[in-house]
Amino acid sequence: MKNRVTDLFGIQYPIIQAGMIWCSGWRLASAASNAGGLGLLGAGSMYPEVLQEHLDKMHKATDKPFGVNVPLLYPDIEKLIEIIINSGVKIVFTSAGNPAVWTSKLKENGITVVHVIANSRFALKAAGAGVDAVVAEGFEAGGHNGKEETTTMCLIPEIAERLDIPVIAAGGIGSGASMAAAMALGAEGVQVGSRFAAARESSAHDNFKTAIVDAKEGDTKLMLKDIVPVRLLRNPFFNELEEAYSRGASKEEKIELLGRARAKKGMFMGDMTEGELEIGQVSSMIDKVESVEDIMQDMVNEYNATVTRMSKHLL
Repeated sequence: MKNRVTDLFGIQYPIIQAGMIWCSGWRLASAASNAGGLGLLGAGSMYPEVLQEHLDKMHKATDKPFGVNVPLLYPDIEKLIEIIINSGVKIVFTSAGNPAVWTSKLKENGITVVHVIANSRFALKAAGAGVDAVVAEGFEAGGHNGKEETTTMCLIPEIAERLDIPVIAAGGIGSGASMAAAMALGAEGVQVGSRFAAARESSAHDNFKTAIVDAKEGDTKLMLKDIVPVRLLRNPFFNELEEAYSRGASKEEKIELLGRARAKKGMFMGDMTEGELEIGQVSSMIDKVESVEDIMQDMVNEYNATVTRMSKHLL
Protein backbone atom coordinates (compact mmCIF):
# COMPACT_ATOMS: atom_id res chain seq x y z
CA MET A 1 0.00 0.00 0.00
CA LYS A 2 1.19 3.49 -0.83
CA ASN A 3 -0.51 6.64 0.42
CA ARG A 4 0.30 9.92 2.16
CA VAL A 5 1.09 8.21 5.46
CA THR A 6 3.51 5.67 3.99
CA ASP A 7 5.14 8.46 1.99
CA LEU A 8 5.35 10.78 5.00
CA PHE A 9 7.20 8.24 7.14
CA GLY A 10 8.91 6.18 4.43
CA ILE A 11 7.31 2.93 5.61
CA GLN A 12 5.81 -0.11 3.89
CA TYR A 13 2.54 -0.38 5.79
CA PRO A 14 0.47 2.52 7.24
CA ILE A 15 0.54 0.89 10.68
CA ILE A 16 2.03 2.79 13.62
CA GLN A 17 2.91 1.06 16.88
CA ALA A 18 1.75 3.45 19.59
CA GLY A 19 4.34 5.01 21.89
CA MET A 20 2.89 3.63 25.12
CA ILE A 21 4.33 4.23 28.57
CA TRP A 22 6.05 1.19 30.12
CA CYS A 23 5.48 -0.89 26.96
CA SER A 24 7.23 0.87 24.07
CA GLY A 25 10.94 0.39 24.57
CA TRP A 26 13.55 -0.11 21.86
CA ARG A 27 12.81 -3.82 21.39
CA LEU A 28 9.13 -3.22 20.56
CA ALA A 29 9.75 -0.10 18.47
CA SER A 30 12.59 -1.60 16.43
CA ALA A 31 10.58 -4.77 15.79
CA ALA A 32 7.63 -2.72 14.53
CA SER A 33 9.85 -0.71 12.19
CA ASN A 34 11.68 -3.81 10.95
CA ALA A 35 8.31 -5.45 10.22
CA GLY A 36 7.32 -2.65 7.83
CA GLY A 37 5.39 -0.30 10.12
CA LEU A 38 6.49 2.68 12.19
CA GLY A 39 7.82 1.94 15.66
CA LEU A 40 7.58 4.60 18.37
CA LEU A 41 9.53 4.83 21.60
CA GLY A 42 7.29 5.86 24.50
CA ALA A 43 9.28 8.70 26.08
CA GLY A 44 6.53 9.42 28.63
CA SER A 45 7.90 6.76 30.97
CA MET A 46 11.59 7.53 30.40
CA TYR A 47 13.99 9.81 32.22
CA PRO A 48 16.13 11.76 29.72
CA GLU A 49 19.12 9.45 30.19
CA VAL A 50 16.89 6.41 29.68
CA LEU A 51 15.52 7.87 26.44
CA GLN A 52 19.10 8.40 25.26
CA GLU A 53 19.91 4.76 26.02
CA HIS A 54 16.87 3.53 24.08
CA LEU A 55 17.68 5.80 21.13
CA ASP A 56 21.24 4.47 21.00
CA LYS A 57 19.89 0.91 20.94
CA MET A 58 17.25 1.80 18.33
CA HIS A 59 19.90 3.08 15.94
CA LYS A 60 21.72 -0.25 16.28
CA ALA A 61 18.58 -2.42 16.05
CA THR A 62 17.03 -0.94 12.90
CA ASP A 63 17.90 1.05 9.80
CA LYS A 64 14.19 1.66 9.15
CA PRO A 65 12.26 4.84 10.04
CA PHE A 66 11.16 5.15 13.66
CA GLY A 67 9.90 7.89 15.94
CA VAL A 68 9.42 9.00 19.53
CA ASN A 69 6.14 9.76 21.30
CA VAL A 70 6.54 12.79 23.59
CA PRO A 71 3.84 13.87 26.07
CA LEU A 72 4.21 17.66 26.06
CA LEU A 73 3.37 17.94 29.76
CA TYR A 74 6.45 15.88 30.66
CA PRO A 75 8.33 17.78 33.41
CA ASP A 76 11.72 17.59 31.63
CA ILE A 77 10.34 18.26 28.16
CA GLU A 78 13.24 20.60 27.23
CA LYS A 79 15.76 17.83 27.91
CA LEU A 80 13.77 15.30 25.91
CA ILE A 81 13.52 17.62 22.91
CA GLU A 82 17.25 18.33 23.07
CA ILE A 83 18.07 14.61 23.13
CA ILE A 84 15.68 13.90 20.26
CA ILE A 85 17.21 16.62 18.07
CA ASN A 86 20.81 15.73 18.91
CA SER A 87 20.17 12.01 18.32
CA GLY A 88 18.95 12.54 14.78
CA VAL A 89 15.35 11.44 15.33
CA LYS A 90 13.31 12.18 12.21
CA ILE A 91 9.74 11.61 13.46
CA VAL A 92 8.05 12.83 16.66
CA PHE A 93 4.50 12.17 17.82
CA THR A 94 3.42 14.71 20.43
CA SER A 95 0.50 14.36 22.83
CA ALA A 96 -1.01 15.74 26.04
CA GLY A 97 -0.29 19.41 25.53
CA ASN A 98 -0.26 22.38 23.17
CA PRO A 99 1.42 21.47 19.84
CA ALA A 100 2.11 25.15 19.08
CA VAL A 101 4.86 25.22 21.73
CA TRP A 102 7.28 22.73 20.16
CA THR A 103 6.16 22.00 16.59
CA SER A 104 8.11 24.85 14.99
CA LYS A 105 11.29 23.96 16.89
CA LEU A 106 11.05 20.33 15.82
CA LYS A 107 10.30 21.15 12.20
CA GLU A 108 13.18 23.63 12.05
CA ASN A 109 15.39 20.65 12.83
CA GLY A 110 13.99 18.58 9.98
CA ILE A 111 11.63 16.51 12.12
CA THR A 112 8.22 15.31 10.92
CA VAL A 113 5.64 16.12 13.61
CA VAL A 114 2.36 14.34 14.35
CA HIS A 115 0.02 15.34 17.17
CA VAL A 116 -2.54 13.16 18.98
CA ILE A 117 -6.01 14.66 19.39
CA ALA A 118 -9.45 13.50 20.57
CA ASN A 119 -11.74 16.19 19.12
CA SER A 120 -12.07 18.48 16.10
CA ARG A 121 -11.17 21.64 18.05
CA PHE A 122 -7.71 20.33 18.91
CA ALA A 123 -7.35 18.82 15.43
CA LEU A 124 -7.73 22.27 13.91
CA LYS A 125 -5.38 23.73 16.52
CA ALA A 126 -2.75 21.10 15.69
CA ALA A 127 -3.09 21.73 11.95
CA GLY A 128 -2.75 25.47 12.60
CA ALA A 129 0.45 24.78 14.52
CA GLY A 130 1.92 23.20 11.39
CA VAL A 131 1.93 19.49 12.22
CA ASP A 132 2.32 17.10 9.30
CA ALA A 133 -0.48 14.73 10.38
CA VAL A 134 -2.75 14.01 13.33
CA VAL A 135 -3.66 10.89 15.24
CA ALA A 136 -7.40 10.99 15.91
CA GLU A 137 -7.89 8.84 19.00
CA GLY A 138 -11.36 7.61 19.85
CA PHE A 139 -12.96 6.78 23.19
CA GLU A 140 -12.09 3.09 22.87
CA ALA A 141 -8.37 3.75 23.29
CA GLY A 142 -6.34 2.72 26.28
CA GLY A 143 -4.30 5.06 28.45
CA HIS A 144 -5.11 8.75 28.53
CA ASN A 145 -8.23 9.64 26.63
CA GLY A 146 -10.56 12.48 25.64
CA LYS A 147 -13.25 13.71 28.01
CA GLU A 148 -15.78 13.91 25.16
CA GLU A 149 -15.98 10.11 24.85
CA THR A 150 -16.28 10.36 21.06
CA THR A 151 -15.90 6.94 19.47
CA THR A 152 -13.42 6.28 16.70
CA MET A 153 -16.19 5.65 14.16
CA CYS A 154 -17.61 9.14 14.82
CA LEU A 155 -14.29 10.94 15.29
CA ILE A 156 -12.43 9.84 12.14
CA PRO A 157 -14.87 11.10 9.47
CA GLU A 158 -15.34 14.35 11.41
CA ILE A 159 -11.60 15.03 11.48
CA ALA A 160 -10.88 13.77 7.96
CA GLU A 161 -13.49 16.13 6.54
CA ARG A 162 -12.05 19.16 8.34
CA LEU A 163 -8.32 18.67 7.68
CA ASP A 164 -6.17 18.59 4.55
CA ILE A 165 -3.33 16.74 6.28
CA PRO A 166 -3.33 12.94 6.77
CA VAL A 167 -5.42 11.48 9.60
CA ILE A 168 -4.23 8.40 11.48
CA ALA A 169 -6.96 6.51 13.33
CA ALA A 170 -6.48 5.20 16.87
CA GLY A 171 -8.74 3.63 19.47
CA GLY A 172 -10.22 0.15 19.19
CA ILE A 173 -7.99 -0.87 16.29
CA GLY A 174 -6.27 -4.21 16.67
CA SER A 175 -7.08 -6.10 13.48
CA GLY A 176 -6.94 -5.78 9.74
CA ALA A 177 -10.73 -5.53 9.59
CA SER A 178 -10.81 -2.56 11.97
CA MET A 179 -7.98 -1.00 9.97
CA ALA A 180 -10.10 -1.34 6.81
CA ALA A 181 -13.03 0.27 8.61
CA ALA A 182 -10.87 3.23 9.68
CA MET A 183 -9.57 3.69 6.15
CA ALA A 184 -13.13 3.60 4.81
CA LEU A 185 -13.98 6.45 7.18
CA GLY A 186 -11.21 8.66 5.82
CA ALA A 187 -8.08 7.65 7.76
CA GLU A 188 -4.87 6.99 5.84
CA GLY A 189 -3.19 5.00 8.56
CA VAL A 190 -3.79 3.43 11.96
CA GLN A 191 -2.05 3.58 15.31
CA VAL A 192 -2.24 0.35 17.30
CA GLY A 193 -1.59 0.22 21.03
CA SER A 194 -3.17 -2.59 23.02
CA ARG A 195 -2.27 -5.43 20.67
CA PHE A 196 1.36 -4.34 20.59
CA ALA A 197 1.34 -3.89 24.38
CA ALA A 198 0.78 -7.65 24.59
CA ALA A 199 3.50 -8.46 22.04
CA ARG A 200 6.51 -10.56 23.01
CA GLU A 201 8.82 -7.58 22.41
CA SER A 202 6.79 -5.23 24.61
CA SER A 203 8.56 -4.13 27.79
CA ALA A 204 5.33 -4.66 29.75
CA HIS A 205 5.48 -7.22 32.53
CA ASP A 206 4.31 -10.73 31.69
CA ASN A 207 1.61 -10.42 34.37
CA PHE A 208 0.16 -7.42 32.53
CA LYS A 209 0.31 -9.23 29.19
CA THR A 210 -1.57 -12.15 30.74
CA ALA A 211 -4.19 -9.74 32.11
CA ILE A 212 -4.65 -8.28 28.62
CA VAL A 213 -5.13 -11.73 27.10
CA ASP A 214 -7.58 -12.69 29.87
CA ALA A 215 -9.63 -9.48 29.57
CA LYS A 216 -13.28 -9.85 28.64
CA GLU A 217 -15.84 -7.47 27.18
CA GLY A 218 -16.62 -4.72 29.69
CA ASP A 219 -13.43 -5.22 31.71
CA THR A 220 -12.15 -1.70 30.95
CA LYS A 221 -13.64 1.67 31.81
CA LEU A 222 -12.71 5.33 31.36
CA MET A 223 -11.86 6.66 34.83
CA LEU A 224 -10.49 9.81 36.50
CA LYS A 225 -12.32 12.13 34.10
CA ASP A 226 -12.09 14.98 36.62
CA ILE A 227 -8.30 14.58 36.88
CA VAL A 228 -6.74 13.03 33.77
CA PRO A 229 -9.10 10.70 31.83
CA VAL A 230 -7.58 7.24 31.52
CA ARG A 231 -9.01 3.85 30.45
CA LEU A 232 -8.18 1.16 32.99
CA LEU A 233 -8.51 -2.58 33.26
CA ARG A 234 -10.47 -3.77 36.27
CA ASN A 235 -8.40 -4.98 39.23
CA PRO A 236 -8.44 -4.36 43.02
CA PHE A 237 -7.02 -0.84 42.60
CA PHE A 238 -9.67 -0.08 39.98
CA ASN A 239 -12.37 -1.29 42.39
CA GLU A 240 -10.97 0.93 45.15
CA LEU A 241 -11.01 3.89 42.80
CA GLU A 242 -14.58 3.14 41.68
CA GLU A 243 -15.69 2.91 45.31
CA ALA A 244 -14.17 6.33 45.98
CA TYR A 245 -16.24 7.80 43.16
CA SER A 246 -19.42 6.08 44.32
CA ARG A 247 -19.16 7.65 47.79
CA GLY A 248 -18.38 11.10 46.39
CA ALA A 249 -14.73 11.32 47.39
CA SER A 250 -13.11 14.72 46.84
CA LYS A 251 -10.73 15.34 43.96
CA GLU A 252 -7.89 15.69 46.45
CA GLU A 253 -8.71 12.31 48.01
CA LYS A 254 -8.75 10.65 44.59
CA ILE A 255 -5.40 12.21 43.70
CA GLU A 256 -3.97 10.92 46.96
CA LEU A 257 -5.41 7.47 46.25
CA LEU A 258 -3.87 7.53 42.80
CA GLY A 259 -0.48 8.36 44.28
CA ARG A 260 2.68 8.10 42.21
CA ALA A 261 4.00 5.47 39.81
CA ARG A 262 0.78 3.43 39.80
CA ALA A 263 1.11 2.71 36.07
CA LYS A 264 4.73 1.62 36.45
CA LYS A 265 3.77 -0.62 39.36
CA GLY A 266 1.13 -2.42 37.33
CA MET A 267 2.26 -2.39 33.71
CA PHE A 268 6.04 -2.60 34.17
CA MET A 269 6.51 -4.26 37.56
CA GLY A 270 3.54 -6.64 37.30
CA ASP A 271 1.58 -5.71 40.45
CA MET A 272 -1.93 -6.73 39.41
CA THR A 273 -3.41 -5.71 42.77
CA GLU A 274 -2.14 -2.19 43.43
CA GLY A 275 -1.04 -1.20 39.92
CA GLU A 276 -2.85 0.99 37.39
CA LEU A 277 -3.48 -1.06 34.25
CA GLU A 278 -3.95 1.15 31.19
CA ILE A 279 -5.38 -0.70 28.18
CA GLY A 280 -8.01 -0.29 25.47
CA GLN A 281 -11.40 -1.86 24.92
CA VAL A 282 -9.94 -4.01 22.14
CA SER A 283 -8.14 -6.01 24.84
CA SER A 284 -11.17 -8.31 24.98
CA MET A 285 -10.31 -9.43 21.43
CA ILE A 286 -6.63 -10.16 22.14
CA ASP A 287 -6.28 -13.86 22.90
CA LYS A 288 -2.54 -14.53 22.81
CA VAL A 289 0.93 -13.07 23.20
CA GLU A 290 2.67 -13.09 19.82
CA SER A 291 5.57 -11.49 18.01
CA VAL A 292 5.40 -8.08 16.39
CA GLU A 293 6.13 -9.69 13.02
CA ASP A 294 3.13 -12.03 13.41
CA ILE A 295 0.87 -9.16 14.50
CA MET A 296 1.90 -7.01 11.54
CA GLN A 297 1.45 -9.77 8.97
CA ASP A 298 -1.88 -10.84 10.46
CA MET A 299 -3.18 -7.28 10.23
CA VAL A 300 -1.97 -6.82 6.67
CA ASN A 301 -3.42 -10.15 5.52
CA GLU A 302 -6.76 -9.51 7.21
CA TYR A 303 -6.90 -5.98 5.81
CA ASN A 304 -6.39 -7.26 2.27
CA ALA A 305 -8.95 -10.05 2.75
CA THR A 306 -11.48 -7.56 4.16
CA VAL A 307 -11.06 -5.13 1.27
CA THR A 308 -11.38 -7.97 -1.24
CA ARG A 309 -14.50 -9.29 0.48
CA MET A 310 -16.12 -5.86 0.62
CA SER A 311 -15.42 -5.21 -3.06
CA LYS A 312 -17.85 -8.02 -3.87
CA HIS A 313 -20.68 -6.03 -2.32
CA LEU A 314 -20.62 -3.06 -4.66
CA LEU A 315 -24.14 -1.71 -5.31
